[in-house]
Parts: sequence; C-alpha cells; structure tokens
Amino acid sequence: GLSQYSSDPRTEWDLSAYSTREQVLEAVRNLRYKGGNTFTGLALTHVLEQNLKPDAGARLEAEKLVILLTDGKSQDDANLAAQTLKNLGIEIFAIGVKNADEAELRQVASEPLELTVYNVLDFPLLSSLVGKLTRVLCTRIKERSHKETADTPVNTGPQLSPTDLKISAVTSKSMHLAWSPPLRPPNKYRVVYYPSKGGTPKEVVLEGAVSSLQLSNLTSHTEYLVSVIPVYDTALGDGLRGVTSTLPLSSPRSLRVSELSHNSLRLSWKAAQGATHYLVLCSAAPDGAED
Repeated sequence: GLSQYSSDPRTEWDLSAYSTREQVLEAVRNLRYKGGNTFTGLALTHVLEQNLKPDAGARLEAEKLVILLTDGKSQDDANLAAQTLKNLGIEIFAIGVKNADEAELRQVASEPLELTVYNVLDFPLLSSLVGKLTRVLCTRIKERSHKETADTPVNTGPQLSPTDLKISAVTSKSMHLAWSPPLRPPNKYRVVYYPSKGGTPKEVVLEGAVSSLQLSNLTSHTEYLVSVIPVYDTALGDGLRGVTSTLPLSSPRSLRVSELSHNSLRLSWKAAQGATHYLVLCSAAPDGAED
C-alpha cells in the first residue's frame, strides 16, 4: 500500500489493490509526485486510520510495517503519531533524503535504529538502499511472525467496533462526541481530531469504559475531521469517523447611525455574544457613493 502526503495525506493504493510484483511496479511508475508541506504526523495518523484497516486490505494476523520516506523536517508532531503506531506493535522504518532531520528520523523509527533509520543526500542515491532494506524488512517480518500472538482477535466487526457516532452541542469552539461501545469493550479509545484543510492532529486517549468526550478550544468556523478508534491488546477495531464544522463567531447586528454633525456621528448596535472588544473602522466614502 502507498500513501503520499503534504498537508493533506492521500492514499494512492491500498494493501488489497495489487496482487503481483509487476502490478505494484507499474503503479509506482505511474505515480505523480505530490509537492507541498511536510505534515508527517498527520500522514502517520492517516496511515493508521485509513490504510491499516481490514477494509483496506490489512490482515490482523500479518505483521504491520510502515516505511516513511521524507525529504524535510515535519511541520507537526511526528513523534506523537509515531509513538501511537509503535505502541500498537507497528514497526516504522524512516528514510530521509536531502533536508530530512536526522534527529526526527531517529525519534520516529522503531528500535534498533541501526536497522530502521537511513539517510541519503539525494533521491538517486535511494537505489543504493534497496538491497539492504529488502533483506532487513524480510528478516524482521520472519522474526516477528514467529512470536506468539494467541490473544490476537480473529476479526473486527461488531465485536470490536463502536457504532453510531453522534456529534452534538456544536458551538464556535466546542463540540460533544458520543458513541455506542462495541460488544467487547476495548482497553482504550484514541480520539483524533484536526481541521480538514490541514493542521496538527490532536489526540485524546480515553479508558475503554468511557463512550463520550467534550472537545474544547477549537477554532471557530472550521471543518473538523474526528476519528474514534478502539484499541485492544494486539489489535485495533474499526474506527468511527465524522465531519462537523464549528459555528462562526457571532456578529454584531442592527448597526444604527445617529446624532450626525459636521464632524461626528454616533454608532449603536446589538451586541455580539461573547465579544470582549469591538474594532470600529471608519473611512470616507468615494465621491458619488451612497452616504
């Protein structure tokens, strides 16, 4: 599977899209480069929520590996998102090109860093990594797949997945989330939310017995993407997703002008709820315009 990112991650193809080496190589040849910003944390969250799901081709019994390729320093918190993946048993390999931040690569990658962190000066030099990286990846998969995974749930569905996400009490800076828990309560819930037009993802971790959350300190008049993900010992259930816009800030109304003189006038209006100050701008109308 492959996703490309800037400020808005984009899935190019899912794990289930191709079944042969030739198909994958053809897809790579047809890939169009996506320029833009470097929100690595948002990209890693996208991979967890969108690409490592059963409906995207992820098999619960399979080892989960993420290879991050970046040519710059992240503009959001990549370490927090990476830690979430690693806590779920997902191994991260970090490959930097050109202006990548080596310290950040080492934070994001899984241990041992001598096997999971790579850095080259330019894109053509990536070819020198292919042989070694292939051997390391295959060896790691074999090592990990021999470990006992007796507690791994065999499927998702209603046993492991919450339902019926309701978003209510929306204001200019807050909203309330509630959902119906799955038949098998999770250990934890991860609630991730961020502006749909790009921004740093924020995350709240809840105990599995909780099924509601109040989000506050939001930005007004902004569309937010919200994900509620159940976390079990060795698996993730299918998450719930919602999209809701916060309300715009209230505006003053009914502007009136009175007590006109040759060099003054009085303004009055109905107050805007929650406003602490007003900025009043006044300028002469151009010739011929309505007074």
